[in-house]
Amino acid sequence: MRITELFSVQAIALDSTAADQAAVIDQLVELQCNHGNITDKAAYKAAIYAREKEASTYVDNGITVPHAKAACVTRPSLAVLRLSNPVQYNPEDDSKSDLFFMIAAPENGSLHVDMLARMMQMLMHEDFVEQLRAAKTPQEFLDCIDAQEQQQFGSESFTQEKIAPQGYRILAVTACPTGIAHTYMAAEALVKAGDKLGLPCKVETNGSGGAKNLLTADEIAACDGIIVAADKNVETARFDGKPVLFTRVDDGIHKPEELIQRIESGEVPVFHAKGGKPAAEAAGSDSLGHTVYKHLMNGVSHMLPFVVGGGILIALAFLFDDFSIDPANFGMNTPLAAFFKTVGNAAFSYMLPILSAYIAMSIADRPGLAVGFVGGVLAMNGTSFSGLMEGSTTGISGGFLAALLAGFVAGYLVKFLENITEKLPSSVDGIRPMLIYPLGGMLVMGVVMCAINPIMGFINEAIAAWLNTMGGTSKVLLGAICGGMMSIDMGGPFNKAAYVFGTAALSSGTYDVMAAVMVGGMVPPIAIALSTTFCPKKWTREERKNGFVNYIMGLCFISEGAIPFAATDPLRVLPSCVIGSAVAGALSMLFGCTLRAPHGGIFVFPVVGNALLYVVALAAGSVVGALLLSLLKKPVQE
Repeated sequence: MRITELFSVQAIALDSTAADQAAVIDQLVELQCNHGNITDKAAYKAAIYAREKEASTYVDNGITVPHAKAACVTRPSLAVLRLSNPVQYNPEDDSKSDLFFMIAAPENGSLHVDMLARMMQMLMHEDFVEQLRAAKTPQEFLDCIDAQEQQQFGSESFTQEKIAPQGYRILAVTACPTGIAHTYMAAEALVKAGDKLGLPCKVETNGSGGAKNLLTADEIAACDGIIVAADKNVETARFDGKPVLFTRVDDGIHKPEELIQRIESGEVPVFHAKGGKPAAEAAGSDSLGHTVYKHLMNGVSHMLPFVVGGGILIALAFLFDDFSIDPANFGMNTPLAAFFKTVGNAAFSYMLPILSAYIAMSIADRPGLAVGFVGGVLAMNGTSFSGLMEGSTTGISGGFLAALLAGFVAGYLVKFLENITEKLPSSVDGIRPMLIYPLGGMLVMGVVMCAINPIMGFINEAIAAWLNTMGGTSKVLLGAICGGMMSIDMGGPFNKAAYVFGTAALSSGTYDVMAAVMVGGMVPPIAIALSTTFCPKKWTREERKNGFVNYIMGLCFISEGAIPFAATDPLRVLPSCVIGSAVAGALSMLFGCTLRAPHGGIFVFPVVGNALLYVVALAAGSVVGALLLSLLKKPVQE
């Protein structure tokens, strides 16, 4: 290891100005942070000031070498500041300084001593120091240091200690179906685990607002490996040739240290992309069920904005309308209601094609999008051969089931077309995705959907009829099941299955299932908040502090607020929350509560049918969950 390996041109500033020691340290710390090896800038700056209090770091000949070792430093580095006008760094220094070298070193070991020793040996040569003062660019400055070090020490390392490679050791990508809570919780857990293990980790989040904190090509090339903690497909072709660990987003939340250690152990196989497409399945670690789930959730996550935005607008239309004007035209009787209903329908009506399109895209990348969308439109319209023979393009819609089937058929159909056309001459490669895949795929999809739509429509109508004819005990039981499912995994497969079922019922004109689903999702955070408030001895100081936030998260329908508590004590927290949610869902059904908006939280209470009793159901379920949790939890010894 040579001194020059700890420099970079980005950490060298020439002919700057500074009025005093504080200004010098501020500039040098900022330069040090350009290395990406300091996890807490404030802590490192405090360590520098603490070292200065022990004794001045002024050397001689206008040179000062501030240095510190700290836990927030993940890898040793050097930064340089050359001033155009020297300053009196410390009052007791023999003269002013214009040349500053700041050393950062990890807390363990004596790297800062080794670095300082070599720097001092080099700076004893006055001709070398004059070259540094005459250098016109950071690169020229760095070249001077390289030449001097080579002349004095050759290839001899300045330390015997092992130094971690520069930059981020571990990279990661996190993505959950909705791109809201789990995505960012996994990212935070991985970063914290990396800091704890001394393995700096950078995480790209594929959230609802798009990809953030993007991984660069240089970072990918330099890292030890990549963790893809995702429940939907993400772009992985860029990781070709690197060890890539594919896992679920929940593992990123609950097992971050284990994932990082697996990368560092060398047991993770090297990933090779196929055709430049997202290829999370290529690693071979996904089961068939999880692969299907990821494709389904990719469609659901893209569909949600259409469902939620459009659904709430439609619900507002009913809120602002006057039923007595024309019951048959309820929702369109007044201009304001008509506006909300029309705009809402523009989004809500296309949720099925969006679902199909993005399931197909998850399977076959962009070539599957158009074919899936066409399949979804045909499913939505219920188009059939018998109808076409009579001159009608619409029939009985197959609803969610037909759209789901259309998405998977479209995706695997396009993949089949890709496989059978692979051996065509390369001269036609340009027209394959633009002509062969969409044209062939749409023709076959048309045949498939027209053939199966009558069957899917019959099934969809039978399910809707079954829901509408349920009454008494059976409906209460359905509410308990749907509400309880929302708390089993709080954002995971069971939670999403309940939500999809509620949305399917909503699109079929059944509004009480959605009410039970939504109230069940609000219970877990509120139950935990109540327990931390009224039984504080059962929780740690940190849990009590975070518990209050769960009141807000529960009222805003963010079930994921309960996840950190469930992760630390799943055997007590999860059963309590499930039972509380089941009670709330059952009471919602018993009270005849309805919800036309496919979302939860206090924001949609104005459009809830029997809103007062809905609040009673929420309160009862939350109290039951809190009581059970408080009884099951053992007192905490702090």
